[in-house]
Amino acid sequence: MLVVSNHTSFWDALVVLEIGTRLVRAETYAMMDAKNLERLPFFALVGAFGVNRSSARDGARAVRYAASLLDRSGRLVWIFPQGEETPVTTRPLGFQRGSALVARLAPRARVVPVALRYEHGELAQADLYVSIGDPTDDDHERAVIAELDRIERALEEDDEGFEVVFSRRESLSLRIGQALLALLTRPLALRGPRDA
Repeated sequence: MLVVSNHTSFWDALVVLEIGTRLVRAETYAMMDAKNLERLPFFALVGAFGVNRSSARDGARAVRYAASLLDRSGRLVWIFPQGEETPVTTRPLGFQRGSALVARLAPRARVVPVALRYEHGELAQADLYVSIGDPTDDDHERAVIAELDRIERALEEDDEGFEVVFSRRESLSLRIGQALLALLTRPLALRGPRDA
């Protein structure tokens, strides 16, 4: 399964892991900006692979690698075709062509559009809304926008149609991942010599 999704938050990578391993129960991989992967090597241990977006050659390599991962069932490859975090309200989304190329190279893979939207309510932590669309052969960007629109309509109508899949209390792996990321990305305090 090739999942194409919008990219709005630093935490999206943890969402990929949570959905891939707990909901879909698949061997999960995600394409990630090489600079971020270098800064956060933890993600390589859990299925992320890098792409240098400024290099056409490396982009082609990453596309071929992603397609090769889709050579058997039980695998999920997640791509954020925007390439960088973008506000959820941005239209057009600005998808690059990498996901379409992967789909072309792996024609047996189903392409599933997924929309992610974080909403801050009364609590300090955000609620995450996820809309998973039907497999599509259509334009990936248009399919993800349709899922974002579904979330928007549901929130406007105060729709109770969302199913709680993970509560904050239940999602231990997400909390552990958040703690690890916070630790790995926290700026190091530079301390000078102590005054005598």
